Amino acid sequence: MTLRKHLLALLFSTVVVILCSAILCSNLVFAQTSAEAAKAGSPTASADHDGQHDFDPFIGTWKAHTKYRAHPFGGSDPWTEFDGTEIFQKIWDGAVLELSGVAGANEPVGLMLYTYNPQSHQWSVYFASRKDGKVGLPNVGEFSNERGEFIVQDMLNGKSMLNRYVWSQIASSSPHFEESWSSDGGRTWELARIVDLARVSGDTGNAHPAGK
Repeated sequence: MTLRKHLLALLFSTVVVILCSAILCSNLVFAQTSAEAAKAGSPTASADHDGQHDFDPFIGTWKAHTKYRAHPFGGSDPWTEFDGTEIFQKIWDGAVLELSGVAGANEPVGLMLYTYNPQSHQWSVYFASRKDGKVGLPNVGEFSNERGEFIVQDMLNGKSMLNRYVWSQIASSSPHFEESWSSDGGRTWELARIVDLARVSGDTGNAHPAGK
């Protein structure tokens, strides 16, 4: 095992332990807000679709090009663009960890944990950033026709709004991600982040198995 893979495996194990502890706390709060978000337009789960392998095509390492706006309702707020990497690691069937890196950084700057509920047939998507280390309430949703939509009631600039993640083109070599905010209950959406992926040459999807 190379030093880089050893450090990545150690980071992976540590992140999972921290996230599991944080998720237990956030789920208590999420139970109080999920009903409100559902009324505002959360996707309805399909009882027929077993989605525990929805994110399997993502496993491995990807080049990422990101466009980001800190104030999507600012009108003239400019887009910031940067390149980086996204590493998707499978924890078990129905659980995937995504580590986000920025070009020039020696370690991940953010992460997402995707967990699947086989009873509701829906995914919960938890996000954490190095800036504060906090794990917020999960965006919840599912995939339909190779498009995943995940919604939560969240805060932006001191205001309560809907936040939405959308994954599309998931079966292709260039998956596409968008994050949007809605201040009118989901009738209209303002884009805040766009990420386009391209798989790293030679990566078969098993480049970073957990614990190896």
